[in-house]
Amino acid sequence: MFKSLSPNLKSSITRSITQTFEQYMTEIEWDPERYDMADFMKRWSAYITEKALWYEKIPDDVKYATQFHEEVAVRINEVIKKVLSEPPSEEQIASIQKMQEALNTQFVYECKAEAAFVEAELKKRYDA
Repeated sequence: MFKSLSPNLKSSITRSITQTFEQYMTEIEWDPERYDMADFMKRWSAYITEKALWYEKIPDDVKYATQFHEEVAVRINEVIKKVLSEPPSEEQIASIQKMQEALNTQFVYECKAEAAFVEAELKKRYDA
């Protein structure tokens, strides 16, 4: 069912998963101990029903089908895995390293999205 959606609709769904996941992780400060899949899913569900323009474009029979939900769950896991496996850019690494040396900090980051969070946190301290 998910695969039968238009490419634009699938892309919009994927973007919403990515954005919601990254926002959620930022809110919990990328702390794996605070991560709660159920909480993330509540946030994504609220986003799609309240803000996502694409949600209304999906027919109701598809929205409420178990198969569709199972396929979206698979897509959510794929997107999260992709976000977590994308390495930080060389620019991010250099920027973070420079600020960490100046601030005498030792933040650890594993992926590009987490590096963006660390970089933003360090910039707050560096610019202060």
